[in-house]
Amino acid sequence: MGQVLMQALKAAADCQLVSVWVRDEGQCSELWRSPDLLVSDDINRVVGAADVLIDFSLAEATDTVLQAIVAHRTPLVCGVSGLSVAQQRRLDSASAKVPVVYDRNMSVGIAVLESLVGQAAAALGLEFEVEVHETHHEHKIDAPSGTALQLGEAIAAARGQNFAAVRWYEPDAKTSAPAAGDIRFEVQRRGEVPGDHSVILSSAAESLTLRHTVTSRQVFADGALRAARWVIHQSPGRYRMRDVLLDAA
Repeated sequence: MGQVLMQALKAAADCQLVSVWVRDEGQCSELWRSPDLLVSDDINRVVGAADVLIDFSLAEATDTVLQAIVAHRTPLVCGVSGLSVAQQRRLDSASAKVPVVYDRNMSVGIAVLESLVGQAAAALGLEFEVEVHETHHEHKIDAPSGTALQLGEAIAAARGQNFAAVRWYEPDAKTSAPAAGDIRFEVQRRGEVPGDHSVILSSAAESLTLRHTVTSRQVFADGALRAARWVIHQSPGRYRMRDVLLDAA
């Protein structure tokens, strides 16, 4: 994802890639070397050089990133999934000081899908069973995906449910079968699939399927750049892609 984002930044007429945070400067490809580009394993140098930071790294790096953006008062666009409850709290704390766009999926299509799923779940009610299906590349570790959980949360909120109580995913289920009203998750990991999410709402008489498919990781880079352009003009706070889209509408 880092390479895709770098290429998107280089191609954008109104953006400039000024710094990149890496694990080991000595292991970086010479293709990254440029007089106008700072490549460093020092997060403070990287953040200090930028007007906004875009982070698609790993949850293990999030605390370091949050400390740096607060220290430098640098806005953040973060698309890292798999954050712990404690990290979510630290994200809240950081966003009280600097503007942060955090979303587990930076695709504008997913932001629209989440809105549509919530509307459908509210209209159809608990009489309809719900399944959230997601497929990702075989390298993805967390399951269900952050996006799938986000869709499940939107459904539960629309139906007035406690998501933690109705989430059902077989590998960590406490019962052998889902109960009525549960939101069921089906997960596949195969090949290099960037991301495929479907929400199926069904009754005995009919079924409604809402689906979003990604064919290239470019959509996440495009969404992140859209968020970056927006967040630098915002006051401190925690925002999502739907905030970016609604503000532009």
